[in-house]
Amino acid sequence: MGIYHIRAHHGMCLAFFQGKGYSEGFAEHMGRIKRELEENPKILLTAGTDDICSCCPHCVAGVCRSVEKTAAYDRKVLELCGLEPGAELEWKVFEGLVKERILDRGKRKAVCGDCQWDSLC
Repeated sequence: MGIYHIRAHHGMCLAFFQGKGYSEGFAEHMGRIKRELEENPKILLTAGTDDICSCCPHCVAGVCRSVEKTAAYDRKVLELCGLEPGAELEWKVFEGLVKERILDRGKRKAVCGDCQWDSLC
């Protein structure tokens, strides 16, 4: 198993993922990535599109059409978790930081409260 490239804000998305998404193909892909991350691989926190984005209809030629919004989410998650883009760590460590420093402290809305999927979280 290789290293997974993961956007920081996807640590939030995966915490609440319910099998819904932009399309059936996207939801299936995200579900597969979520299951693979449960095996605790190494991840690289990326500032650009990641392994989840590849099936997103907003990802065109490797670029997110919502780049400003998603980049802001990434910056907030990284800041609250005390991490930088390019950090390499095990998935469970990152998942724990997101839970402890964002979710358990009630900061989710401040990070991504304007997301179209907010009602699922």
